[in-house]
Amino acid sequence: MKTILMLARFFPPEGSATSFRTLRFVRQLATLNWQVTVVTADPSQYERYDAKLVGAVPEQVRVVRAQAYDWWQRFQSWRFRKIERQAALRSDSTGCKGTALKGGQPRAWARELVRRIEAWWYQPDVDMPWIRPGVRAALEVCTAHLPHVIWANAGRLSAFEIAREVSARAGVPYVLDFDDAWTVTSNDHDGRRPRSATARIRRGMYDLLKGAQAVVFRYDTEAECFWRAYPGALQASRIYIIPNGFESPVEPFHAPAGDKCTLLYTGTLPDYRYDTLLQALEVLRDSGPDAATHLRMRFVGEGMEPLADEVRARGLEDVVETSGPVSFQAVSGLQREAHALLVLGRPATMKGYELFAGAKLFGYLKGGRPIVGVLPPDETKQVLIRVGVRTLADVDSVAEIVAVLQTLIEKWSTGDLASLAPDRKACEAYSSERQTAILVRALEGVPAEKPFIPGAQAIPPSLRHIEDSRWMDGGI
Repeated sequence: MKTILMLARFFPPEGSATSFRTLRFVRQLATLNWQVTVVTADPSQYERYDAKLVGAVPEQVRVVRAQAYDWWQRFQSWRFRKIERQAALRSDSTGCKGTALKGGQPRAWARELVRRIEAWWYQPDVDMPWIRPGVRAALEVCTAHLPHVIWANAGRLSAFEIAREVSARAGVPYVLDFDDAWTVTSNDHDGRRPRSATARIRRGMYDLLKGAQAVVFRYDTEAECFWRAYPGALQASRIYIIPNGFESPVEPFHAPAGDKCTLLYTGTLPDYRYDTLLQALEVLRDSGPDAATHLRMRFVGEGMEPLADEVRARGLEDVVETSGPVSFQAVSGLQREAHALLVLGRPATMKGYELFAGAKLFGYLKGGRPIVGVLPPDETKQVLIRVGVRTLADVDSVAEIVAVLQTLIEKWSTGDLASLAPDRKACEAYSSERQTAILVRALEGVPAEKPFIPGAQAIPPSLRHIEDSRWMDGGI
């Protein structure tokens, strides 16, 4: 029996999308007689706590939890929970959904200052406090039973740092698994970091890639970006492509009853574009008395308050419903009650938006339902095209969005929604069972059956700066 030590910042009971990639691999490797130990984080606060997910972890898998917070993060978690409780109390007393009290300019300035200090201190990411406890926990695992290989998931870049340290001290090869294009793309935290720190992190990434037994990317385009951003760090024979996926089988589609066609969106919302979608709903509403009366658009997840405000301002309350996050099990139930599922894209102002295809997309594929995409030219759109989805609209074209919604309503009214569902056989290509076979080759150091070919993909327009000579020095 081969043994593996898996490092993942996010793991059940964490219910955020990032934890599901690790969970799927854990479940599949356990069925293939790998002895699996997971070292994960014990955070000050879970992003989305879901206790029921713990039951999805096989009993024979050992899970070791390392402290992933310091005194400041613990204080911030306490403060956040206090604000949530106060908001809930205001909601109960007024009958309106509570929100945190808004501060003036001094308070906004103070928040920005705190975030900037955090960006300077927490490197390579906000989960820096997890690195030292994670190394200790992983070394204890290695002392008790030396694994054949270490696998690290980039839910946070800090997991890679743990893998490198443990590999050097225990003499065990490591495999890097990217479920985010860290260092090539950036977020607000990265943008506040000093240039010298950015340069240090990018040089560290070069060393991480060069020292890995294998590196797993989600898409050929993502692999090409890293190939060009870090010339000489990667070997083509050590690159493997494993998109996010789902556990088989694809669910059968039976259109639910109802007097309205329900289009469901689940997950976080603030980083996604929906402005043109709302404009399209206004056009649809104004085009005729019955055009939008048969459509219900339901949004469930984090960050729905700005959308709810927009909906009220546009008078779209009869079409759009919003509600807060729910458990994974509840999300699955909502999907079965929906006639179609909605997927959105990141704004073009975000560097690397073209590489995005969230984990939620693959849960949608498993659902076997029609999918409506309002998207830029990104990996999400490419995946949906591969599985035969035809209800896709350019995010910048209100007319295309209106046409797609009209098609959905028409097919619903004629009882022909099944004709819009993705191709089941094509969807199976993204099943975790097939993907685990690729992962095993990476863990064993066997070249991929489908090799990565450098230069076969173009760099997305928003990331062409990574080939600039100043990029490695923290510029651009």
